[in-house]
Amino acid sequence: MSFKALVVDKNDNDFSIQLRQLEVKDLPAGEVLIKVKYSGVNYKDSLASIPNGNIVREYPMVPGIDLAGIVVSSQHPDFSEGDEVIATSYEIGVSRYGGYSEYAQVPAQWVLPLPKGLTLKKAMTIGTAGLTAALSILKLEQNDLTANNGKVLVTGATGGVGSFAVALLANRGYEVVASTGKKNERDYLVNLGASSVITREEVYDGKLSALSKQKWIAAIDPVGGEPLASLLSQIQYGGAVAVSGLTAGTNLPTTVFPFILRGVSLLGVDSVFCPMETREEAWALLAEESDKLPFDQFIFQEVSLNEVEHALPLLLKGETRGRVLVHI
Repeated sequence: MSFKALVVDKNDNDFSIQLRQLEVKDLPAGEVLIKVKYSGVNYKDSLASIPNGNIVREYPMVPGIDLAGIVVSSQHPDFSEGDEVIATSYEIGVSRYGGYSEYAQVPAQWVLPLPKGLTLKKAMTIGTAGLTAALSILKLEQNDLTANNGKVLVTGATGGVGSFAVALLANRGYEVVASTGKKNERDYLVNLGASSVITREEVYDGKLSALSKQKWIAAIDPVGGEPLASLLSQIQYGGAVAVSGLTAGTNLPTTVFPFILRGVSLLGVDSVFCPMETREEAWALLAEESDKLPFDQFIFQEVSLNEVEHALPLLLKGETRGRVLVHI
């Protein structure tokens, strides 16, 4: 059986990205063979599509860190032919062939039954981005955040993580402040549930202070870098920041003062290798909230496998909002 997949390859100074015909024997070993129905475009996927993205560990590679589909065959008792399943992150699309393919073969311990209340399309509209937002909320609530504590800031709010964070927090009764560098997306964020929208310069104006005026009880931050250092100085006493990204850089030039004078907590959020038990909890939250989530608004663009190559650069250029869904 042959099928189509998007393959990136690199050899010396030559880099290519193109649709190829593969066979099941070309797929990496795994207990569960899945006919992929949907995937999505994440920042990692866009990095995987360029020669210097430093994401792909070995070539050739099929990108796509998310996938949802139907089990074709399984060597594991937990899964049977016809089961609807999802698989996100781990090493998918990074060191083993991912979701930009008509078929994928995945280790059983990376596969999750499709949660009740979700369709395959909705699950991939959520993808790793929505999962990361849910994990961030769980971290904050485990750190005693409640809707009565105060305002919660979401940075990079028009991105995949940010969009879902805004909507999920609003659904759970929080007063959400959305920060964005896209001035024309105010209506989009308000429609998702933001009570107010601020510019990213209002979080970080290029100057760093050890401590600044206390503005927010918590924040969900997929941005990182100097903006994260700035917002840490503005978190209220006893508050917390859940950080999951690095689009503004990996350097964090902060001081100890927010932590030792205001008791602020910096909570790391990992969606790659977090335990399956934690994933199941996050997906349960997403399924529970799914009836109130505006899925049509989240989808910036829906593309086919033939078109995904042209959608991948858009994230790197900051030309999207929400999610780009891939219909295989």
